[in-house]
Amino acid sequence: MEQPEINKKEVAISIKNLSKSFGGLNILKDINLEVYKGENVALLGKSGSGKSVLIKLIAALLKPTNGEITVLGQNVNQINNVELNKLRLKIGFSFQSSALYDSMNIYENLAFPLKMNVKNLSTNDVKLAVEEALTEVGLIDKIKQMPSDLSGGQRKRIGIARTLIMKPEIMLYDEPTSGLDPITSQEINNLIIDVQKKYKTSAIIITHDLTCARNTGNRTAVLIEGKILKAGTFDEVFDSENEQIKSFYNYNFIQ
Repeated sequence: MEQPEINKKEVAISIKNLSKSFGGLNILKDINLEVYKGENVALLGKSGSGKSVLIKLIAALLKPTNGEITVLGQNVNQINNVELNKLRLKIGFSFQSSALYDSMNIYENLAFPLKMNVKNLSTNDVKLAVEEALTEVGLIDKIKQMPSDLSGGQRKRIGIARTLIMKPEIMLYDEPTSGLDPITSQEINNLIIDVQKKYKTSAIIITHDLTCARNTGNRTAVLIEGKILKAGTFDEVFDSENEQIKSFYNYNFIQ
């Protein structure tokens, strides 16, 4: 699926000289990265490379050891809690586990964030919003089912729908294709691009799946041992003599 053109004049996420340590363990080391408005950036890395820590730093769920993060023009570690909560409503999270409430049916799962965060919505407003989000991900027929009734790919889609219901400006995807078969993975990849096009979102896609990165990212960055070794188009990144980058490519496509 063809990806949209990106306007590089507006920056949605700016990460400068970012480091994060836990005790004496350096997880992220001098990270510099910009995500333009309307752009998907795929952040590749093996398990334990610091990818998920970076997402938590962007949402100010963790504080950096050094450096700064600016999201939609606001430094996430300098704004007060009221401003931070407003900013978080503009950020959508698609969790690796989908993070659905097992005790709620699909309608209730999607309605929950609306009822929690948007005041004075009528019952009909909520119903229409839920139906729209489920239609976007192709699962309107699952509206009354429980999460346990769905496949892994369907739960991923429902998790994305629950995020879209808040009309976010930024999407953070954590391993969106993890544990899925190749056909379902491609369906999720296509959905990520559909979301980018329709909602004009800016996104960071955390993944160790090279096919996901190649198909969904306007740019790709490789995070190895806490450092971004290279960033650019997928082909630019892997046209490299760097042994760590070459071994990462070979691990994905040969193993």
